Amino acid sequence: MRGSIDWQTAELVKVIFVEGAKKEERVDPSHPHYQCVASYKAMETYRSVWKNFGHYLKEQCQIKDFEQITGEYIEVYMLYKIEYYPSKSYLQKLSASLGKLEIALKRYTLQKYGEARHYDFKVRQIQLNLARNLDRVYDGYHSRVYKDPKKLIDSLSDPKHRLCALMQLFGITRFEGASMIRAEQMHGYKVDPITHKEVGVIETKEKGGKIGDVYVDTDTYRQIEEIIEKEGKFKISYKSYADDIRNTCTKLKIECHGSHGFRWTAAQRRVREYQRAGYSYEESLQAVSWEMKHFRSSITEHYLC
Repeated sequence: MRGSIDWQTAELVKVIFVEGAKKEERVDPSHPHYQCVASYKAMETYRSVWKNFGHYLKEQCQIKDFEQITGEYIEVYMLYKIEYYPSKSYLQKLSASLGKLEIALKRYTLQKYGEARHYDFKVRQIQLNLARNLDRVYDGYHSRVYKDPKKLIDSLSDPKHRLCALMQLFGITRFEGASMIRAEQMHGYKVDPITHKEVGVIETKEKGGKIGDVYVDTDTYRQIEEIIEKEGKFKISYKSYADDIRNTCTKLKIECHGSHGFRWTAAQRRVREYQRAGYSYEESLQAVSWEMKHFRSSITEHYLC
């Protein structure tokens, strides 16, 4: 399937949305409208999720064709979303939308090729159930700060995972900002005006397409630069990274907060650095919010409780 994400999702909507389809038709396996969607509102919700998923695949997995989606990509996306401690209702909506995507792809390929291709996205429900059972969905305040992040990072099994975690810990960046780095994103060294220490500067593109520089310690910068010179880019997969963090936390017998826990920890440290540099509490919150690629100072305060 070629075309923009908007075009591809529009084509998938055409094969699954049937205005006015009755419920008895949509639950009857022998009826042409079986498993179709009849509500405009529901279809808009599903398509919104599909489009966000499509942009994630394009930016993080270099997948531009919806027909190439497999259960593995569904699992990675679910794990990525769970990392941000979503509400139960949001995660249920996500799972339902990806379930409808599976049906739409089967119907689309049936119409296009005369035979439906095999798509199996049941892993979405498995991850939803695991998140609920392991209390990884939001039900109130939940601090995600690591008490000894360096010990955790030093114990990770993959050297690239350690570098990604250090970038998150010192650069306050999300995983998507640290998982793929090319030579043009490496902006050299400078003195951090807040700590007055030399740092490496890496440009990242994160949630919502927000672009900006993050600071990392010089040793981390040098190691990432060496990998890029040798391999052409620095890249890791989310699933292997998340698994490494989870397994290491289990081995060390500490509570796992995923990769986003490094961002929480970094936000608290950075606010203290601004305050030591003479900034007021409110000024520190706002400055760190901008560094985290947010706008409101209240967003930073969420990380400090």
